[in-house]
Amino acid sequence: MGQWTIMELPVERQIFNAVLGFSWTVYLWEAYLSYRQRRIYRSTTHVPQELGKIMDPETFEKSRLYQLDKSNFSFWSGLYSEMEGTLILLLGGIPVLWDVAGSLTARLGFSPEFEITQSLVFLMLSTLFFAITGLPWSLYNTFVIEEKHGFNQQTLGFFLKDAVKKFVVTQCILLPVTSLLLYIIKIGGDYFFIYAWLFTLAVSLVLVTIYADYIAPLFDKFTPLPEGELKAAIVEMAKSLSFPLTKIYVVEGSKRSSHSNAYFYGFFKNKRIVLFDTLLEDHSPLNKVVEPQSEQPENDETSSESKAKPKNKKQGCNNPEILAVLGHELGHWKLGHTVKNILISQMNSFLCFSLFAVLIGRKELFEAFGFVNSQPTLIGLMIIFQFIFSPYNELLSFCLTVLSRRFEFQADAFARGMGKASELYSALIKLNKDNLGFPVADWLFSMWHYSHPPLLERLRALGNVKQD
Repeated sequence: MGQWTIMELPVERQIFNAVLGFSWTVYLWEAYLSYRQRRIYRSTTHVPQELGKIMDPETFEKSRLYQLDKSNFSFWSGLYSEMEGTLILLLGGIPVLWDVAGSLTARLGFSPEFEITQSLVFLMLSTLFFAITGLPWSLYNTFVIEEKHGFNQQTLGFFLKDAVKKFVVTQCILLPVTSLLLYIIKIGGDYFFIYAWLFTLAVSLVLVTIYADYIAPLFDKFTPLPEGELKAAIVEMAKSLSFPLTKIYVVEGSKRSSHSNAYFYGFFKNKRIVLFDTLLEDHSPLNKVVEPQSEQPENDETSSESKAKPKNKKQGCNNPEILAVLGHELGHWKLGHTVKNILISQMNSFLCFSLFAVLIGRKELFEAFGFVNSQPTLIGLMIIFQFIFSPYNELLSFCLTVLSRRFEFQADAFARGMGKASELYSALIKLNKDNLGFPVADWLFSMWHYSHPPLLERLRALGNVKQD
């Protein structure tokens, strides 16, 4: 009986139910994986024997509590996000917001024929809505969880100013790009999907090229790495690999967080390396607030205290370790991982635009989400890319996660081949400690989520390097 009832539902209702059902299936799967990992955080209260020489009990406990807090926060924010999305779909929030955008554009003197104008107003309203509803979660994450565990360096004023700036910059990029994309789809004829794909390819290349020079400096201070031993060694290593390095920057990441990172960007013969100041032991401002107290007379108490403190005194890596980390990053470039990722991304983009061209004429897709009398192109993009492609997107995301882990092992092996195994070994341990990474993971959670292999797996792959 139930089977017949399902089959008798209109096609648009079947589509809607399938989208909503799949969304909740993914959420429940993610919640189950997170539950498995939380169980690990709660039960693993002592340093496993295998980790005895890598992590001290104090750091292990700090990382356990930090990751447990993050996991609990992720559960509640994920549940809210899923409930919010479900209510928007059930209450017809998308067509309502589209009508509001239409009313606003009409007041500005635009008729319904100006679909692109209405689409831009809709886009701005929807991004504003999610920015506002997401703000309390972001505030809690930054000023409660990150603050509690010593990572947050922001004031409330800085945070709010940063949020407004991000919203404005996003709109300045998103609105012109979207309007041009919609225009290309409108006038592109039968082969519009090819032109749309080429346009998005061009936009992504331009953004990657200009991001660190023109966009990122709006939020963080970038300064050239000072002349010295480290810069000379980086330049020499880049030359030895024929890496066309043009500039090395240090970004003031410590202004907002004590987490550390490094990356390179640029195309062809114009590559730049960016190092977070929190990654550099000699540059991190966070190391300057704790000065060693070596002037005091030594007795048994002060001696034991000074031995206990150094473990948490210094943040970041020394110069040989930084070179090992960069050897790993340049390994990604030398092994073609960057190009492979771009090719996969663009093949996926072309496939999606091709399928979009096939599906955009299906009226029932629009009707499923409350658009009975109109089929706006922007809404079609949202329905097809976000909802209809969601099973494919989940599968692709998992495959890319598996591929990313493989690439990470290969980049580690590349650094080992450069004779930097020992330095990378110690750098990975330091970075894990600085970022309070928890080294024990549930196998299923790790397999589904970790784009980088767990710490122990990476250390094993580097070989049995003896540490002091």
